[in-house]
Parts: sequence; structure tokens; C-alpha cells
Amino acid sequence: MHERRMGADGTMVSAIGVGAMSFTDFYGPTEDSASMALLDAAFEAGVTHLDTSNVYGAGRSERVIGAFLKARGAVTRDRLHIATKAGITRDPDTGARRFDNSPGHLTAELEGSLKRLGVEAVDLFYVHRREAARPIEEVTETLAGLVKAGKTRAIGFSEIAPASLRRAAAIHPIAAVQSEYSLWTRAPELGLVQTCAALGTTLVAFSPVGRSMLTDHPIPKERFAECDLIPQNPRFQEPNWSANMKIADGFRAFAAEMGVPAAGLAIAWLLAQGDHVVPIPGTRSLTHFAELVTGTRVALNPEDLAKIERILPVGWAHGDRYSDAQWFGPERYC
Repeated sequence: MHERRMGADGTMVSAIGVGAMSFTDFYGPTEDSASMALLDAAFEAGVTHLDTSNVYGAGRSERVIGAFLKARGAVTRDRLHIATKAGITRDPDTGARRFDNSPGHLTAELEGSLKRLGVEAVDLFYVHRREAARPIEEVTETLAGLVKAGKTRAIGFSEIAPASLRRAAAIHPIAAVQSEYSLWTRAPELGLVQTCAALGTTLVAFSPVGRSMLTDHPIPKERFAECDLIPQNPRFQEPNWSANMKIADGFRAFAAEMGVPAAGLAIAWLLAQGDHVVPIPGTRSLTHFAELVTGTRVALNPEDLAKIERILPVGWAHGDRYSDAQWFGPERYC
């Protein structure tokens, strides 16, 4: 698999990574054995970038990756680029989501992640969500201290605005920013894609196949209740869901004409948006994973890109990408 650089002077990583939120029950019940099998397949396919977080399954995702590393040995660890995150907390009484970017919290949570992963340092440590009242310069100084302490090799932020990225980058190089980015979420093109390119920051795109909408087999309605994120998402509620399915059918048909799985075409489109874009699809299915990997082997020409743009023009999706409650945390900038 071809590679891309993580940050201006960073490590080379595979063109796509594995988003390990799928190793937990966010999209329905799963077994750790399925996640281990997926990691084996990903490694054999040349995937070197693994993305996780301390809150994915309350550490379960990190423990699965740690078990994989232990089973595979030091040679495998040396070939992998591991990213994790911290900064999201839960109120113990109400379960309400809160954000903590304090030095004590970030340091302690990273130490916990290192223990679960079974490593001395991660390659990339993100602030999962900004604590709005705390200056990002202060938070970046904390992250820089973790680099100096040898706990992480690089730092990043998730779901921040271009202006915040520029402020952080003035303090310390920011290797990566995570944002939802796909053919049905194009907001990053209104400044974030460009700012990342200008600063040498990698844009790590999560949900690159639109939470299954841009695949040949979208999650069926009868399974929505199994998924933590889907039932409250406006795009999966009627009448939006039916409208989105109908429009996306055209994309699936075009992918079939090209002889490519729809998921692979969605990945190929993202890779065509710039050498600094690295998608991190998540899945527990080996079949779906193989479809995603095909996207790294598809070179889209200008005619292909124009056809996709006609089928799925900017703003085609019905409904917001988050509910009001889900919007608590990500920075809006347009």
C-alpha cells in the first residue's frame, strides 16, 4: 500500500488507517476476536496507522490493540503508527459528556492509554475535544510537554476550526487534525483542508464512507437501534434517510459501472483531495475491509471526479451530520 506523511516532518504511514472505534459496541455488539482478525488482515494488507481513543469502549479498543501488539511482537510495533486521544469525560452521576484539557487529566489519561496499549510511547496523541474555556495555546503547551517527556512523538487535535489550528501551530507543530470528511460531509473544504495543507498538518478523515451510506450495503433500518450514534443522527431519520438512500443509489451505480465497490470509490475520492488527507475507516467485517482497501488502488481522473461531483454535489445530504446534543464539542467555523 502506498504511503503518506503524517505531519510536515513526520512518519510515513499507509494511505488509509484503521479507525478502532469499531472495535467496541458503537455500531452494534462485537467480539474482540473479530477485531483481532481485522487487525491481522489490515497488517497483512499494508495498513500501518491505527487510530483509537481512551473513551472507545472505556479503554476496550486500546486493550484490543495492546493484545494484538503483544501477540505480534516488537517487530510489528516498530512497523505500526499508533494514535490515541483523550479529553472527553463523563459525569459519573448523569453520564453527561464533558471536556477536560487540563495538564493533569491529559497526562494521566495518556499514561492509562500507554498501559492498555502496552507501549512506552504512542506515535500521535490527540486532544479528542477542545475544552472551550481553556486557551488552545495552553493546551498545546501541555501536549508539547508530553512530547518532551517521551510519551508521544507527535500531537494533534480532533474537530477543531482552522483558526484554532493556526493558534496551536504557532506554539508547536501539529501533526494531524481529525475531522469528519467524506462525500457527504464537505465542510472541511471551507478552510480546514486548505489550512492543514498550508501548515503541513495531515487531515485525518473519520467516517470516510458516511457511516455506511457510501457503501454497497448501508446499515439497514432494523439495525439502527443497535448503534449508539445512528438513531439520533438527523441524516438517518425520516424523511432524510430515504432521501439520502435514493441519492446515494446513483453513487453506488456509478461505482458498479467502474467495477469498484462503493466504499472503495468513496476512499479513492478522499485520497484524491490531497496528499495530506488520510482516511481512517472503521469496520469489523473482513469483506468490507477488503472493499475499503480497493480505494487505495483506484486512480481517479478529472472526468471521474467530475462525474462523482454531479452525482453527489456539495450539500447533497439531507439533515445535519450531528444532532444538537452531538454537536456539543466540535468547533463550527462556517
